[in-house]
Amino acid sequence: MSVSINLNTSNASSGTGIDVTSVVNQILDGDRANERLWQAQEATLGQQGLALSAIGANMSDLQTQVNDLKDVFGSLTAMTATSSLPDVLAASAQSSATPGTHLINIGNLATTSSYYTGELADSGTTFSTGSFNLQVGNGTAVPITVDGTNNTLDKLATYINQQNLGVSASVITDAKGARLALVSNASGDPGDLTISGNTTGLVFSKAVTGKNATLTVDGVPVSSSINTVTTAIPGVTLTLLGQSDSDIRLTVGADTAQAGQAISDFVTSYNKVMQSINSQFTVDSTGAAGALASNSMLRSLQASLLSDITYSLDGNNGIVNLQSLGVAMGNDGTLSVDSSRLNDVLGSQFADFKNFFQAQGAKQGFAFNLSNDLNALNGPGSGLIAINQNEISTTTKMLSDQINDFEDRLVARQQLLINQYSQVDAMLRQLPLLEQQVTDQLASIKTS
Repeated sequence: MSVSINLNTSNASSGTGIDVTSVVNQILDGDRANERLWQAQEATLGQQGLALSAIGANMSDLQTQVNDLKDVFGSLTAMTATSSLPDVLAASAQSSATPGTHLINIGNLATTSSYYTGELADSGTTFSTGSFNLQVGNGTAVPITVDGTNNTLDKLATYINQQNLGVSASVITDAKGARLALVSNASGDPGDLTISGNTTGLVFSKAVTGKNATLTVDGVPVSSSINTVTTAIPGVTLTLLGQSDSDIRLTVGADTAQAGQAISDFVTSYNKVMQSINSQFTVDSTGAAGALASNSMLRSLQASLLSDITYSLDGNNGIVNLQSLGVAMGNDGTLSVDSSRLNDVLGSQFADFKNFFQAQGAKQGFAFNLSNDLNALNGPGSGLIAINQNEISTTTKMLSDQINDFEDRLVARQQLLINQYSQVDAMLRQLPLLEQQVTDQLASIKTS
């Protein structure tokens, strides 16, 4: 190690000293050669950790998409119900619904019972006291007493609502005046209102009679107190929107649109993973590759994914691999979807399509096989990526500890060097004085 000692000539009356700080810094800079190597290794490990985290996040998203493909209640088992008259009949289907076609005729919709009173000048106008009986459906008639505390429309509405009778009371005001309105909280026959025994100053009129909806499903009569029917066809919810003059055709089948979207989402997620891996091996204009270019784990991960994507089944009516259903692999390992081919398969071989992903037995379906491998590659704690990240964290901590220990030792060495070279500096500054003293002594000897 070469150290340049800078002489300090700032004081002409004393000897020439040295720049202690500069000398010590040069010595310490030489000592830091190993530390700079450790710091460079630490920075590289940090870049590798960030790259691994990004790939792991993309892998987690891919795993979510694959788990949806293998889920027996997921996108590939979703069902849809299509009405020939959606403005009159809307429908939805659960995965438990049975594919088929049904003919539905809607006689009438369920109605909600209501009453209203004759007009008064305003909502605060008083009227004669008395009572009336209010009955909901086949329930017990409840007497409503009107006295001096509630003989205005506002107060009577509040009183009735406080009784929790299954009726909503309100005051409606228009150009003719104010009226009390009573509306059942339940539709159909169970919510039909009856008012009897009225001795108050109010005159009640029935606006709507509560009736059940009537319809036929494949010729079988069905009655429902509400316009949402869930029991007529297992797994199918019917929403009645109007009466029909003729039969409505309801088709229940696989939701091919949702299944197609699930494939598209899977391909997008897979491509993100493969592109993030490929980027690590791509050399830029300076000749540098990604932080993980020399990482053997990444090569292993890439090979595993490429192998999984070429997974195939035997038979299955020709739907044996991704390519057979319209998903092809490019030279860079990414996937592309032939929508025309995929739609053909979804429309004509949906059972085979579903079996390719979800088969269980001696040889599992594609989604089950890939999901298992993804767990091994990206599982928390025990996955290949997690193990590599743990190794990086362990090595990073070791380097950090080495650097910290080295810095602690360097502080002590710095103080020692400062003390040593300060003494040298002091000696150099005293040399002219010592030289003069010797000269004077020699002169005095010659003259004696």
